[in-house]
Amino acid sequence: MVILIDPHSGVPVYRQLMDQVRFHISSGLLKPGDELPSTRALSAELGLNPMTISKAYSLLEADRVIGRRPGLPVVVRTLNSDQLRDRKVDQLRRALAPAVTAHRQLGLGKDEAMDLFRQMVEEEESK
Repeated sequence: MVILIDPHSGVPVYRQLMDQVRFHISSGLLKPGDELPSTRALSAELGLNPMTISKAYSLLEADRVIGRRPGLPVVVRTLNSDQLRDRKVDQLRRALAPAVTAHRQLGLGKDEAMDLFRQMVEEEESK
């Protein structure tokens, strides 16, 4: 699992970690039952305070994304197909939000923006 933290992004580090774990799960990189690094191991790897990792893991656990078990590794929870689809839609919505803002700021029409999105998706599918 590759986690990249940008301390200058303006997004809290724990939030960046949560978002990337969610994305890895939605994309299938992390599957149900996969183990995540321990708080200590991940904090050492990323050079972060262990409490930051613990906070991210606690919030992911509260959202039922991961499961913590005393004395055992943190694991990815099993999702049913509807939950997985909802997570994928949420990830795409988050990824598209800056594009929607750019569309509005640039003053392009909705149809032009939709055509561009369709074109880009079709180009990606033809690769």
